Amino acid sequence: MTRTANALRIEPTIVPLRRSNAALGAMPARATQYPELRYMGSKTRLLPWIFETLNTLDFESALDPFSGTGCVSYLMKSMGRRVVASDFLNFASTVARATVENSFVHLDGKAIKGLLDRTPPAHDFIERTFGGIFYTAEDLRFLDRVSGNIRQLQDPHQQALAFAALFRSCSKRQPRGVFTISGDLSHYDDGRRDLRLSLEEHFLEQIEVYNAAVFDNGRKNQALRCDLFELPRRKVDLVYLDPPYVPRSDDNCYIKRYHFLEGLSCYWQGLPVDTTTKVRKIAKRYTPFSYRRTAVEAFDRMFARFKGSKIALSYSSNGFPDLDQLESLLRRYKSTVRVFEKPHRYHFGTHQGVERASVTEYLIVGS
Repeated sequence: MTRTANALRIEPTIVPLRRSNAALGAMPARATQYPELRYMGSKTRLLPWIFETLNTLDFESALDPFSGTGCVSYLMKSMGRRVVASDFLNFASTVARATVENSFVHLDGKAIKGLLDRTPPAHDFIERTFGGIFYTAEDLRFLDRVSGNIRQLQDPHQQALAFAALFRSCSKRQPRGVFTISGDLSHYDDGRRDLRLSLEEHFLEQIEVYNAAVFDNGRKNQALRCDLFELPRRKVDLVYLDPPYVPRSDDNCYIKRYHFLEGLSCYWQGLPVDTTTKVRKIAKRYTPFSYRRTAVEAFDRMFARFKGSKIALSYSSNGFPDLDQLESLLRRYKSTVRVFEKPHRYHFGTHQGVERASVTEYLIVGS
């Protein structure tokens, strides 16, 4: 253990507690049941460790402006806090609307019957555009049909729940859960049940899963679709930050990996498809966190924007800027900075040849 004037570096075996586990309490069981979405950089497997750290902080309200899968926002909701979840991707903010903002609404029998209505769809964009790329013809026809049916639901939270169930169905049906691979995918078939079920069968299962995720924590929570620097300013006690850092290799483009889910979330309205690409991509959205020449300034602007709140930054050792630079930036705005560390291995698939990345995961807390 080493100490400086403003920072405390804690080794993984020391990280969790200054008090006993009994005093801190266990992670809420509800948070462990959150529907995991296969997503680059997902913190689902790190939730117990994140909980241990957040549970040492005094906060009643929280903002999660890079909510992604929504699992950390949902964790804080499960902890009884008032939560604002936001993401600049429409499909991610829709999932948060279904699980974080939504406290009471379920997909009931009437809604499910409407979703499964087999009236031929008015549009066949998905079948025409993605035939031979993703899924079977039957699956693609189902997506065209159910997309229209979802939009017939009157309640926005029912719509969000149905879309969340559909996104997870598509992810589970697609090898590795990403949309960068297409065509003959037989070499990815390792016998998993997920690859055997049709999208409609998945969808029926996921409706039950997301219905079970709905609960009321007694707070008025909110989900937004917004870029970080365009968020309406509001007073919150804690800001949890998980930005798309620049990796040492490859890239951090979420649109490249999940363009199909983003397009599906709005039936590609306003998102022209690039038909010159094999997997029918949509345009990448700019974020300054994706480039070395702009990332440092973006982190500094982000810390300055939230200097009035406690800050918990989630980061990995394979990212740029490095830990020392991030600590230095955060100390411009916070008198005390603590770094919690945990070894972690990210899994990007389930087949034998999957690439794995071993990193040290950080939670950098400024107060």
